[in-house]
Amino acid sequence: MSKVIVAGGGAAGMMAAAAAALSGHETAIYEKNEKLGKKVYITGKGRCNVTNGCSMEELLNGIVTNRKFLYSSFYGFTNEDMMDFLVRHGCPLKTERGMRVFPVSDKSSDVIAALTRVLKEAGVKIHLNQEIKSLIIEDGICRGIQVGNQKIFADAVIVAAGGLSYPATGSTGDGLKWARESGHEVTSLRPALVPFNIKEEDPLRLQGLSLKNVQVTVKKGKKVLYQEFGEMLFTHFGVSGPVILSASSFVGKDLEKGPLALFIDLKPALTLEQLDDRILRDFQGEKNKQFKNSLSRLLPSKLIPIIVERSGIDPNRQVNEITREERRRLAALLKDYPLTITGLRSFKEAIITQGGVSVKEINPSTMESKRVKGLYFAGEVLDLDAVTGGFNLQIAWSTGWAAGSSVPF
Repeated sequence: MSKVIVAGGGAAGMMAAAAAALSGHETAIYEKNEKLGKKVYITGKGRCNVTNGCSMEELLNGIVTNRKFLYSSFYGFTNEDMMDFLVRHGCPLKTERGMRVFPVSDKSSDVIAALTRVLKEAGVKIHLNQEIKSLIIEDGICRGIQVGNQKIFADAVIVAAGGLSYPATGSTGDGLKWARESGHEVTSLRPALVPFNIKEEDPLRLQGLSLKNVQVTVKKGKKVLYQEFGEMLFTHFGVSGPVILSASSFVGKDLEKGPLALFIDLKPALTLEQLDDRILRDFQGEKNKQFKNSLSRLLPSKLIPIIVERSGIDPNRQVNEITREERRRLAALLKDYPLTITGLRSFKEAIITQGGVSVKEINPSTMESKRVKGLYFAGEVLDLDAVTGGFNLQIAWSTGWAAGSSVPF
């Protein structure tokens, strides 16, 4: 029997420990927080979107960075395997819009409880409030960890200490530091699945307004960097919401070089011509109304004053006086409402970290380091990330399982 230490008790760490213990290894988790799964508790707004129930092809298409690296681990422990795992251990699941999978109870604590049951039944020793200082590496082999002044030896160490997002949950980059110290490359780090800061004052005035079924496009000059339908939200600093968070993962690198243009199609179901016809019909039905009072059928009330200002049309003009050219300009604005993205919000607001331990130095089948024997990495500490919808947690489950079940005897 080999002794396995798992550094970090989050999603990847708990799964790695479960896999190692179920494979017959003497396994221990060292977690610096007072409880396991602290970040898991807050995922999905406390409901925990445990995975996505889509096909494997769609699951892999949801990966933003280093998709090919995940083929082996995703097929080794699939989204179906994860769902079955939780159900078998007392956490019934349900599938919602977008194939997002949640506990029936809508409580992330039930996911933690199921995983904790598995760990205890498998004999995993859980050490809480234990902050690891460093890894013990001798002659290119990982021999264990150092906690305070104590050296704890093992046959394998699995680093699952997370990235930099939500530092209040303990994700303060410890695993990335240990990776660097042990000679691994750590790629450029940035917040991902994070809101955008916006240059204009419009979002402050629109604060709290949620838009559904809009199309968001992010451009660098004429080049389209991202385009998707979905839901978004205006905040006091800029924009957020599912479609915006996903956009951040695709454009973060370009934002480091300067501002980007954001265009919101408020009526994506209509062509420009169809929208112009719709506006004309509305105007003909309300000929004597002032322009500022004529858009209530078309737009949320909070958005109307801003669109009126942006249109350049006198708000007090009667709609029967508005020219065809002005009307078409209004339609064009509704199809391409422009804002300027000045940057990403910080790691404190990011759901995940983009960047991490270079996967070139990791065996994709086992998660073992190619540089240091007996050292494994799993979860967010790796240079892997995905869009919203349960994909990032599946990365944690699959890489954790691969690492824990690959430790040799």
